[in-house]
Order: sequence, then C-alpha cells, then structure tokens
Amino acid sequence: RTTNGFAFRLYTENQFHWEMLQTTVPEIQRTNLGNVVLLLKSLGVDNLLEFDFMDPPPQENICNSMYQLWVLGALDNTGALTPMGRKMVEFPLDPALSKMLIVGEELKCSSEILTITSMLSVPRIFFRPPDRAEESDAAREKFQVPESDHLTFLHVFQRWKAEGYKAEWCKKHFIHVKTLRKVREIRSQLLDIMKSQRMSIISCGTDWDPVRKAICSAYFQNAGRLKGIGQYVNLRNGMPCHLHPTSALYGLGYTPDYIVYHELVMTSKEYMRTVTAIDGKWLPELGPVFFSIKETYAQRIERKKQEKEEKAKMEEEMAEKLERDEEERRKKAKKKIRKEKQKMLVAGAKLSKGAKKAFRRKKRFGM
Repeated sequence: RTTNGFAFRLYTENQFHWEMLQTTVPEIQRTNLGNVVLLLKSLGVDNLLEFDFMDPPPQENICNSMYQLWVLGALDNTGALTPMGRKMVEFPLDPALSKMLIVGEELKCSSEILTITSMLSVPRIFFRPPDRAEESDAAREKFQVPESDHLTFLHVFQRWKAEGYKAEWCKKHFIHVKTLRKVREIRSQLLDIMKSQRMSIISCGTDWDPVRKAICSAYFQNAGRLKGIGQYVNLRNGMPCHLHPTSALYGLGYTPDYIVYHELVMTSKEYMRTVTAIDGKWLPELGPVFFSIKETYAQRIERKKQEKEEKAKMEEEMAEKLERDEEERRKKAKKKIRKEKQKMLVAGAKLSKGAKKAFRRKKRFGM
C-alpha cells in the first residue's frame, strides 16, 4: 500500500462503474435488529421509529424485529419489555437462542441447551473431503440422534469432552477442531452470564423431551408438518420444505409428523437445516400466537356451555357485589345520620346548659 506495485481486481471495470456501491451498506441497515431493539428498550427508548440513529435502518426492519420479539414473548402488546425480554437482553445471542436458554432452565435441561446454543453459534462442525466422502459420511452417522440434529450436536460435544478435548479425536471423526474450541469458548462465556443472572445449570440426563420442547419454544415459528417422504410444509406460510441430506432425520425408516428447523437453505430446493422432531401438541402451548387446537363439535358445544355457566356465575357474583355495596352504602348513610343526630343532641345540651347559666346570672343581679 505504500510503494509501487500491481493491483489485481476480482471484478470488471464495468462492474466497478455500474454495479458496485460507492460505500458498503451500514450493518445496521442489513442485519436482524432484534438485539438492537432489545438493548434500546432496556435503556428506556420507547419510540424506536423516531430514535436518532447515525445510520437509520428502514422502519420496516424495526417493525419486523419488534414483531418477532413480540412473538417470542420479549415484548408485550404495548411494546414494553416483558420479564422474559429483560432476561434476554443479557445474552449476546440471537433472540430465539436467548429464549431457548431461558426456557431450558425452566424445563430443567439448561446444561444441554447451553451446549446446543453454543453449537448453533458457530459454522458447520463437520468437514467432508472429496476423496474421503464415504468415510466422512460414515463417521458423521455415528453421532446422529435419529429424532434431532440439535441432539446430534450435543452428542458430538459430549463425546469430545469425554475424550479430553483432543484434537486427534476431531481429525479422526472429520470434525473441525477450531470450531469445537470456539464452541467451548462460547459455552464458557454463556455459562458465566447465566451464573451472573443466578440461573441454575441442570441436566435432564437421558430424557430428551424437555430439550426438544425448549427448542420448540424458540423456533415454533419454523414449524413444519409432514406432507410427503422427506417433504414438509411450513405451518405459517405453506411453503414446501425438504430435509437436508446431512440431517439426522434424512433417510430414516420413518419421518415425524411435526418438526421445527433452525434455518432454511435456498438452493435447488428449500432445504431445512438443523431439524428436530416435536410433538404437535406442544405448538399451541408454546406458540399460542400462531397455533391452536381445532375443536370438535362436541367440544365446541361443551365450551359454549361452560362459557354460558361462567357468564351466569359472573353476573350472579356481580349482582351480589352490587347488593353488598348497596347495603354498605345504606349502613354508612345510617351511621352518618346517627352521628349527625348525636352532634345535634350534644349541641342542644350545650345550648340548654348555657341558657340555664345565663338565667341564673340574671336572677343573681336582679334582672
């Protein structure tokens, strides 16, 4: 940069003049604003649309981020931070991952979720040399948990930990050792934050249902229902999605009815990457914003009957309350009248006593 030399440009002159921008688009204008919104809300900024940004992001991006935070339960209906949102602010993670950590503690599987969150915060951990493709695929299959790619990641880290965090073990199983070291570093950082927030670190042992439920609580908006062999349809927008060939669920003898995925990869098809099988009944429980259980005719009749009974009970309680209030008002009125009468009697007695004294004085002086 300081002496004469040669410059090799990886673009044409035409591209330089007509396709490239004068400056790079600021990061705040081209990334997810979830963490930015959470931070500003925690600092007391209520109206984000009028906030004086140095490089203002599109208002649509701000609104979309606020909507996603509302869906996750981080913001209430007025746009204020909820208790969940205040906890999420403390973590330097995507909001969905932050929620997954918090729910993991509630479901008593925070240790496993902590590891999975760390694994999701790095690029791919497996590598596949072209000349040893079959060997690397066989090594990957040893770690696969049939119902979840997230649990597969957990299995990899636990095995590496059991082997003493050895680099040779990673090389043998076609795993990037630098990536796993980064995972370990991230996990340690998140663990410190959880301890500072007085969050308990609990393991669920071999019961994976709490782990899958915690994952579903953060990614229910990415839920899919089985449509065909290896093909799902997104429950929110109806988009067809396919299992990625590297998924632990790909090529199984069965496919679960409902899944959630971490991200979509757009190539020749819309492939779901990092997929976990879930129970469909969890969706209305964990994502009531989007999902509900469809009622049968008998259930609808029973619900209307219960609503009618509850309404009648509420009206009866309201009538009783009004009657009690009226009785209380009458008692207060009577009490007030008695007090006024007592005051009048006391005043009359004082007046009578004063008149007698005046009469005696007049009589004494011969008046």
